[in-house]
Amino acid sequence: MRDINKMELHLHLEGAAPPAFIRRLAAEQSTDLSGIFAEDGGYAFSGFNHFLTVYEAATSVLKTPEHFARLTRAVLEESASHGVIYTEAFLSPDFCGGGDVAAWRDYLAAIEEAAQAAERDFGIVMRGIVTCIRHFGPDRARPAAICAAETHGDFLRGFGIAGDEMMGRPRDFLWAFDCAREAGLHLTAHAGEWGGARSVREAVEDLRVSRIGHGVHAVDDPALVETLAELGVVLEVCPGSNVALGVYPRWPAHPIVRLRDAGVKVTVSTDDPPFFRTTMTAEYENLNRSFGWDETDFAALAETALEAAFCDDATRQALAKRLKET
Repeated sequence: MRDINKMELHLHLEGAAPPAFIRRLAAEQSTDLSGIFAEDGGYAFSGFNHFLTVYEAATSVLKTPEHFARLTRAVLEESASHGVIYTEAFLSPDFCGGGDVAAWRDYLAAIEEAAQAAERDFGIVMRGIVTCIRHFGPDRARPAAICAAETHGDFLRGFGIAGDEMMGRPRDFLWAFDCAREAGLHLTAHAGEWGGARSVREAVEDLRVSRIGHGVHAVDDPALVETLAELGVVLEVCPGSNVALGVYPRWPAHPIVRLRDAGVKVTVSTDDPPFFRTTMTAEYENLNRSFGWDETDFAALAETALEAAFCDDATRQALAKRLKET
């Protein structure tokens, strides 16, 4: 499973920070983060809200563009070791300059430079998606969207929203999404993880996104499932994350098969892999173990992800050739 070439569309850059990396940064800054780690050295949390608290504590030591450059290389090296040849990482201006465009440019340049070096050294291609943070509110989403619009290019390809899905409604963030859309950015939104099927419908109808992060609770609304299939909306499904957070109690209960069999386009990603004790290799192994998915299924997953990727056509064609080498 590790050696299969893989495509990942849903990865939070800060959430992919190896615990050892965060501990080193904390030590360099004489910051005590011992409370966020378990005895085995991994991140420790209970439930989604506590996860957000631990997540933000971990990111508190990421303070400079150089920190994010180091983070990018560490994350991409780890992803590449699990056969990932392309990843789209969520980047937040709130964590990279506080929403100031000039500061954001410095952070983005450092991340992009590190990504280019990782592509050369490890063979993994990265593209960025700016995310506003839902529980920070609509007003904070506006500068994030402006940051995205001002830096849209070959590397920065999309805009989305993450964070606490129970805060506000998708339509509250319409200004930010319209700003990003007018700048030519592709759009995605976290929905249907905690907010039920309604949150998916509202994200599709109000924000007019082409992809949904998670989206798994759409399965509870047959009419919505049919709509997603008809529109070709792609779900960035993260089964290991869903099980780790208790969205579903165990892998065999996960609805990815039901969604796929109903004609919904699904991809598979790790979300925040070290937090959820997963990797892309582990995701594939669990898909095989729980649902009997094999090389044909994994090839179809990669093809769906390739078609849904926010990259330019030249990058897509190059990735298509590499996928055929699997």
